[in-house]
Amino acid sequence: MKEIRITETEEGQRLDRFLQKYLREASGSFIYKMLRKKNITLNDAKASGGEKLSCGDTIRIWFSDETLEKMRGCRADMTAPVSGGMNGFSRRPDVVYEDEHILILNKPAGMLSQKAGPKDYSMVELIRDYLLSTGALTEEKLSVFHPSVCNRLDRNTSGLIAAGKTLTGLQELSSLFSGRRLGKYYVCAVRGHVEGVHTLDGALVRDRKKNQVTVSSHAAPDAVMIRTEYYPLAYGTAYKTGEELSLLEVRLITGKTHQIRAHLAFDGCPLIGDLKYGTGAGGQVHHDPLAKRQLLHCVRMEMPQLEGPLSYLSGKVFTAPVPEDFNIAAWKKA
Repeated sequence: MKEIRITETEEGQRLDRFLQKYLREASGSFIYKMLRKKNITLNDAKASGGEKLSCGDTIRIWFSDETLEKMRGCRADMTAPVSGGMNGFSRRPDVVYEDEHILILNKPAGMLSQKAGPKDYSMVELIRDYLLSTGALTEEKLSVFHPSVCNRLDRNTSGLIAAGKTLTGLQELSSLFSGRRLGKYYVCAVRGHVEGVHTLDGALVRDRKKNQVTVSSHAAPDAVMIRTEYYPLAYGTAYKTGEELSLLEVRLITGKTHQIRAHLAFDGCPLIGDLKYGTGAGGQVHHDPLAKRQLLHCVRMEMPQLEGPLSYLSGKVFTAPVPEDFNIAAWKKA
């Protein structure tokens, strides 16, 4: 017999969905049959599978060790480090904030938010390994819940990423991001001298095959409407080229793929180091002497007034220092 005590990590799930993750080699019909025959019980009572799990609930699975092992399958792929290595990144993340439900990290430029291929090691795997190493996550819990990021940054964009350590944290954070309630602020270095506060509205169309977007001022088929606000923090002259630059703070209101990079390029102030949108108006550059990556960094997140399980985060502000590679110019405050 196997006894499982539900913790805050797993609470909020339906029993049948929990069991489908835990007994990943078992069919749905087999699970429901075991529930009907009381070979699987919830709090020592017969269950249908539709019950919502709460912290402290007890699930008992009356299988032989051999059957349980077979139904759970081999889980080595869930916990073993992903092949391909860390590519020079530290295995310990830069933690900005952590509590029982959420984790906020400072992502380095060059690391994926989520893996694009089976051999990639992304922020998701880094978070998993970190939580396993600290004991905040166990291999047993990993079989029914995977901590994950709630926002994504491009590979070569650095800065704040929020993740859910529990199902509650993941759901609540995801709701904040999708509902555009959480304030997201970036800094970026762009070409030219930018003055005043700008509010940009546009239509964004994504080409998934090319992993590229185009922005226009008029709605188009398959377009999504976007809004971006920015203003100058400082002005500078590039050390290498003498080019005039502006350091901007950007408020991302909608949050679509490549939105800041493409929208600012469309407005005539492309990001330094952006090989995809760097010349503005959808053009490309093949080499940029000023930077090795697009100089874009998620510098601040501001929590709104909250109710519910994350109410203790109301009004909190999280920041990540601007990386050293932004020091490409002699900056003077705007």
